[in-house]
Amino acid sequence: MSVSANIETVKATDPAPAGAAGRKRIVAATTASILGWAFDLFDLFLLLYVAPTIGKLFFPASSPILQLAATYASFAVTLLMRPIGSAIFGSFSDRVGRKKSMIASVTGVGVTTALFGALPTVEHIGVPATILFIALRLIQGIFVGGVVASTHTIGTETVAPKWRGLMSGLIGGGGAGLGALLASGWYFVVSSVFPGPSFDVWGWRVMFYAGIVSALLGIFVYRSLEESPLWLESKNIGAGRPGKAPVRTVLSGQYLPILLVNLLIVAGGGTAYYLSSGYLPTFLKIINELPAGTSSLVLMTISIVSIVASGLVGYASEWLGRRKTMLITGIVCLIGFPFLYARLAAATDVASVYFYASALAFLGNASYAPVLVFLNERFPTAIRSTGVGLSWNVGFAVGGMMPTFVSLASGSIERIPATLGWFLAGIFVVYLIGALVVPETKGRFN
Repeated sequence: MSVSANIETVKATDPAPAGAAGRKRIVAATTASILGWAFDLFDLFLLLYVAPTIGKLFFPASSPILQLAATYASFAVTLLMRPIGSAIFGSFSDRVGRKKSMIASVTGVGVTTALFGALPTVEHIGVPATILFIALRLIQGIFVGGVVASTHTIGTETVAPKWRGLMSGLIGGGGAGLGALLASGWYFVVSSVFPGPSFDVWGWRVMFYAGIVSALLGIFVYRSLEESPLWLESKNIGAGRPGKAPVRTVLSGQYLPILLVNLLIVAGGGTAYYLSSGYLPTFLKIINELPAGTSSLVLMTISIVSIVASGLVGYASEWLGRRKTMLITGIVCLIGFPFLYARLAAATDVASVYFYASALAFLGNASYAPVLVFLNERFPTAIRSTGVGLSWNVGFAVGGMMPTFVSLASGSIERIPATLGWFLAGIFVVYLIGALVVPETKGRFN
């Protein structure tokens, strides 16, 4: 029997059990999903916050722009490994359970992040330092892909249908915003303890050592987590045991067109995220030339804005629908991003920097707030982790490469704002095409 035939027997009912036990399960699943993604993004944002320092220590080049491009390229390498991680851990999640997959992947991300702090630099061992750095990024990327496969499914599978849009925003954007908030707060503390040149000696290492803390906290949180009720139901009736591997099923003729269309939207949302929240730490430092302390405070502010934006827009998709919400945000982003980056580059006072940076973060996170639940509604329970993981990770891999392309295409520091505007405008044309051709998925959760 095929997956699609099996899955039709699964009741599309409210997965949340009633009573205190049900509320406890929902709270635990919500917390675990948001924190799992937050811990993951915390570890990734650490690199973004120390990108200029990493460029000097591991990617020596003839110009600052080439150092920056090389550093972002190392970030993109990690993203390219995420689809492999989603294939491995997504299949594991669909066959064995969301909880076990989440524990393994979050722990792996935290441990690999901490290992960056122990790496020798080019000054110590030469080119092998660069190779070791990139190799560790590759390994980390596999675990990051696994985090997506579990965190992006268990929360939406546990809450009541009316809260799935809100959950989508809170996990995707809220988790990312919380992770960025934690990373920016940590950056503020570390840059204060290791100011100026001392940050390039010890500060960046201390930044990465925090990864082990996120791994331990993740394990502690997941102790109270129960397995997804929809996955358990699917497994009990046999729908959770597809005739062929989940990866092969997702890449089959039935689901491959769905996956490819998904990528148009996810690549747009991923680009918006990495060229707004992801690029702003570097933009504030090299364009606005803010001191480290001021920059970290701005970044903490936009992290809070990100959480609010993703929650609001995710919840809005419950009454507007997923498709209409994506169309509206896509049009606003197409017009708003070029304007806001031009204004941020021209800002001469801190208040203006706060305003335009916050507006950019709002748009960047609003664009993909409904995408997570949209992806969950595109695949049945038996292959949901694999389908969502591949869609999200391949699309965000494309988005994650954009900072490198922007840095290279700019040619100089001064041209970065204009290049950012053109790149974002182009990608949102693609995003809108995807939103126009996909069907409305609200209520199609099985």
